[in-house]
Amino acid sequence: MTYVIPALILGVCGILAGVLLTAASKIFYVEVNERTEKINESLPQANCGACGFAGCADYADAIINKNAPSNLCRPGGADAARKIAEILGTSAAEVIPVTAVVHCNGDCDATETKFNFDGVQSCKAVKRFYSGNGACKYGCIGLGDCAAVCEHDAIRLEKGVARVIPRLCRACGQCEAVCPNKLISIRPLANRTDVLCSSADNGKITKSNCKNGCIGCKMCEKKCPDGAITVKDFHAVIDYDKCTSCGECAAVCPVKAIH
Repeated sequence: MTYVIPALILGVCGILAGVLLTAASKIFYVEVNERTEKINESLPQANCGACGFAGCADYADAIINKNAPSNLCRPGGADAARKIAEILGTSAAEVIPVTAVVHCNGDCDATETKFNFDGVQSCKAVKRFYSGNGACKYGCIGLGDCAAVCEHDAIRLEKGVARVIPRLCRACGQCEAVCPNKLISIRPLANRTDVLCSSADNGKITKSNCKNGCIGCKMCEKKCPDGAITVKDFHAVIDYDKCTSCGECAAVCPVKAIH
């Protein structure tokens, strides 16, 4: 009896829990639109949030409820947009290929570190100490937090700076979100001109911290025929909606901060 009674109690509790769960599943059942499930299955299941929704399922639901267009999935690209259009019975929406870019060129030949960090080897951890261990506090820390979250192996560390491989990048935005210095942005793949500096220091300080840093001289701004580049916070910024990748800005940059 010492073992029988506890066993019976446990069995009754299990049966009762099963009955309650079954009843709850019936009472709170929410019917799912068949097309929502199909759209969700056509998405890459990256759940990256680049579309502006919590995950692929939420995005699929938004499309069905006409709260979102069908071309917001960056990792899925044109292929996902085409599949969604087939499910909806509409024409496929245009998808502009995009890629991530790291706005820093402060490699180990151009700048130096202030101290050796013995703690957890991550950019986020180093950033907590004196705004990082680099001479330029705005530059790439180079410990690969961005590479670690990239599921497509599209980021490499080269001479202490993260570099994106456009042909592998799916522009999910995970690297952009994890970078503590906010050096990564998403831009159209067709635009091939980038300012590889994010320093907000004046030209003299930037130059002393990094040989490759933008000094804010505005030569690029004056030379651009389309008004696509301006100097803000002591460094050049490109408006990719206006940029035609003519290369005029890169040609006149005295420190070669534009590539």
